[in-house]
Amino acid sequence: MSEAAEVRTSKLPMMPCLCGSMRRATRALTQVYERELAAVGLSATQMTILQLLSRTGEVKQGQLGEMLAMDSTSLTRTLSIMRREEWLAERRGKDRRERWIRLSRAGVRKLRDAEPVWERVQSQVREALGEQDWNQLTRLAYRATAVTKKGEGQ
Repeated sequence: MSEAAEVRTSKLPMMPCLCGSMRRATRALTQVYERELAAVGLSATQMTILQLLSRTGEVKQGQLGEMLAMDSTSLTRTLSIMRREEWLAERRGKDRRERWIRLSRAGVRKLRDAEPVWERVQSQVREALGEQDWNQLTRLAYRATAVTKKGEGQ
């Protein structure tokens, strides 16, 4: 079968746009993680924030957004939910607008409770992709983020 015929008949055709391909892959992966993490009351984004804060310690909200390549509105909305659940502790900086975010004790517990679920999903996806593709995809995702953020002057 020709590539054109394959594209027409496949439910998952190759896409000519890197952005479209990455967004589709991200949506598919997010659905897998969301489905599993729902059992422990977390979204994939919340899990990512808990993990990142456990590695970085206290950071400014703006820095957190930069590390996640996440827009301010979405981050603020997500952090608001997480604060309401008491998974985060916050303090004001020298400037009233500055907010420092860190994990609370409840956030550390939530992360600890969610880690086995997250590890199981990671294992399943890693096994499905194979170790070499997993490692390559992880490196490429990092590199794609780094080069596009660098292009923004960051």
